[in-house]
Amino acid sequence: MKFREIKKYNSCKADCEVIIVSKEKDIIDKKDLKLLSFKIKTEEVAFLPHLHRIYVGVDELNSNECRLALFNAIKKIKGTQYKSLKIKVDDKSLLKSVVEGIILGSYSFDKYKTSKSRFNLKTIYIAKSFNKKIVKEAKIVAESVNFAKDIVNRTPDDIYPEKLAKLAKKVAKSLSNTSCEVYDEKFLKREGMNLFYAVGRASIHKPRLIHLKYKPKNPKKRIALVGKGLTYDSGGLSLKPSNAMVTMKLDKSGAISVLSILKAVAELKLPIEIDCIIGAAENMIGGNAYKPDDVFIAKNGKSVEVRNTDAEGRLVLADCLCYAQELKPDYIIDMATLTGACVVALGEYTFGVMGHNSNLKHTIIKSANRVGELASSLPFNRYLKRTLKSNVADISNISSTRYGGAITASLFLDAFIEEKNKERWIHLDIAGPAYNENGWGYNQAGGTGAGVRTCVEWIRNL
Repeated sequence: MKFREIKKYNSCKADCEVIIVSKEKDIIDKKDLKLLSFKIKTEEVAFLPHLHRIYVGVDELNSNECRLALFNAIKKIKGTQYKSLKIKVDDKSLLKSVVEGIILGSYSFDKYKTSKSRFNLKTIYIAKSFNKKIVKEAKIVAESVNFAKDIVNRTPDDIYPEKLAKLAKKVAKSLSNTSCEVYDEKFLKREGMNLFYAVGRASIHKPRLIHLKYKPKNPKKRIALVGKGLTYDSGGLSLKPSNAMVTMKLDKSGAISVLSILKAVAELKLPIEIDCIIGAAENMIGGNAYKPDDVFIAKNGKSVEVRNTDAEGRLVLADCLCYAQELKPDYIIDMATLTGACVVALGEYTFGVMGHNSNLKHTIIKSANRVGELASSLPFNRYLKRTLKSNVADISNISSTRYGGAITASLFLDAFIEEKNKERWIHLDIAGPAYNENGWGYNQAGGTGAGVRTCVEWIRNL
């Protein structure tokens, strides 16, 4: 999709026009809109095909509202024959959101369908506030989100650890100053990453540790992004109910988000070094499956009692966090669809932000607010930490209480963060917004690329 500047709006012969309505005076076709009972409010859309015009309402003319408005406008004309569209953006500060809304709205997933979706729109003409740099950056970020959606939506038979590793190598090859190393199960055993290895050992698709590195000249900071890459989670011997297994392809969302963040940062050429560490595994059943009652030694030497094999993501992340800290980054951010408890606590649309550094958590949440994602902090406390006590090992992989599950999972990860790194680390539980079977906001049904835009925004503002 190409974005073009136009000097004279009325003389542009685009196939269709989008008008964002925040006030009555924005409306040209008052009779038509009255007939359609159009209201000036968020997510209100009126398509006038006889005039080749789309009206989209907003409660307020701001970035988040405009992104949502353009997403809905594009959704409305999918399947039409329109090849070009024009829009007037008076305020330069809204341009980025307009471009993002159009690209996010253009996404569809039909890889496995014989009948492919039609989307004929090729050119977007923008008047008033066009800026090449802003458009280019907005395209990079939005296309990285759509990339994440695409991979999360792919099936477990299509994306398994080895295939994810190949994909990561392909991504690295397409980017400047970027490399990718892939380590197999022998490496995990040799490095003492026994928690990670145990989770993936029962599958015919063996686990892979994937390490991508983006290294620009003279980087200002170094960030380690750690992603949970459970390409499928059956629950292991603590087997999930059958209905809970459907959609478990989503359990690789954290890994795909960190890969997409690195992709965007590299394409934006930001002066921040990124180490992207992905723990890719399948949690399956079989004669070689790890079991409740097993005790394993993590990479940092701590012993872990397994009381539930469906609490597997934290085991993979624990070893990956130990690996990440050896790289001596300035910040460590891990992303995971870690707990259903986070969805209970915050709902389906909000991701949880946890860690020790209040200022760091605050900056992540502010970045989320700026780009229109929903994030909320969940607090640590000493009492919940005690519920991870084990009688036979240093720590148990699940809590002794059913309450505060998102926090206790994060506190488990905290046990593998060295004291000197406590203030550098943030855990993002994206279990709620990473995947949804019904579309919401500017997300289609399926994978959403949760956290990608937030983290890119945060990195950009370091």
